[in-house]
Formats: sequence, C-alpha cells, structure tokens
Amino acid sequence: MSYLLSLIVKSAKIYPCTLPIVPVLRQVQVIVRNPAFVLKPATPNFSKHNLNFCTRAYDVSTNVSKDVILYKYENPRFFKVLNFFGISQFIFWTYLSHFAFTSLRDAPVEQKEDIAWYERINLGENKYRNGISIMCFVIGYGLLFTVWMFTLRSVRFLILRKGGKEVSIVSYGPFGYNRIMDVPLKHVSAQRSREAAAVLLPLKVRNRSFFFVLDMRGEFKNARLYDYTVGLNRRF
Repeated sequence: MSYLLSLIVKSAKIYPCTLPIVPVLRQVQVIVRNPAFVLKPATPNFSKHNLNFCTRAYDVSTNVSKDVILYKYENPRFFKVLNFFGISQFIFWTYLSHFAFTSLRDAPVEQKEDIAWYERINLGENKYRNGISIMCFVIGYGLLFTVWMFTLRSVRFLILRKGGKEVSIVSYGPFGYNRIMDVPLKHVSAQRSREAAAVLLPLKVRNRSFFFVLDMRGEFKNARLYDYTVGLNRRF
C-alpha cells in the first residue's frame, strides 16, 4: 500500500495535474480494499454440459443387453453368379480332362531334321496324355475351390451377441444359404482399421484357415461399437 502511494505522489510531482490528490488516493484505497476487484484464479467449469472432456474415447460399453448388428452386406446376386461361374468352369475343365485322357492316341512321329520342334511331340504318349489330363482337372478344381472359399469367407452379417462376449459371423454359402458361426470375441482379430481398408477388410478367426473378409461397400450399422469389439487387432 505504501509503495503504491509513493508512486502516485512521485507521478504527481513529475506531471502537473489539475485534479486534487486526495480524491485520487481515496479511489485507490477503495479499489485495493474492495474484494470485488481482487483477481482470483480461473476455475474450470464442471457443469453437466462441460463434462465431455472427461469422457475417454475407449469408454464404450460392450456389454449389450440384446443382439446388435455391427455390419451388413447384402449382395446375394453377385455370389450366385460367381458360384455359377465356378461350377461351370469345373464342369468344363473336368470334361476336357476326361476327353484328353480317353481320346488322345499314341501316334509315333518320324524324327526328321526338317520338322519343327512342336511337330515332334506325340501328345498320345503316356507322359503327355496324363500330364494334360491332370493339369485340366487341377485348373477346374482350383477355380471351384477359390470361388467357394471366397464365398464362404465373405461376411454377410456381423452380430454382437447379448452380453458382448461372443460374435456371430454370418457368411454366404455356395448354394444361396447362410452359414452361421459363433465365436468368442477374443478369438477375432481385425487386420486393418476401417479407415485403412480400401476394398476388403480381413478378419482373422483363431484356429480357422484363411481370412474372413468384409466388403467395404457394406454398411457398418454400429461403427463405434464395431471399432471397440471386432475391430480390435488381437494377438493369438
């Protein structure tokens, strides 16, 4: 207080002032003594409208009271066409394999120097006939296997079961029916996040061969719940 008064007196001596000093001193005393003018530290507002910053991003309740659909992808026509293609290719290549095995005859070729190399091949010889037959069958079976495995691993629905401990993976079937598999949630691991996946999002299920795939053209019905249940990357 004395330091403040001395500064005022000095300023009055240096700069001539027409106002009386006493009223000024009284105003200073009022300002200093009045508690309304005392600076107070700012306190955070903890009202119910400003509590969002206290909510952590991973505070998501996975203990659902009923079954919840996490993901849905409806495209049965595509898989019908795909399986028709796979079956037709298997039939074609199997017939070609049977035709090669039964129709190719052993026809020895005269070894002449002026004929091309492919004219010297005797397709009826056992090694060529059997090789062509096996190759055609493998191609047909490989196409059918690829189509069926892709169909069986294409997810149609992801359903989080009541309680949040299990998830049902509903995939397409080769002949139009759905294939349902219930697995514990801790045995499912997403290999990518939804933001990083461009076309397909692979899911790994413990003790299962190959990946289940989510087509990104599908709809995530509950994206936030998916991210903190099935969408987590787990190590088995």
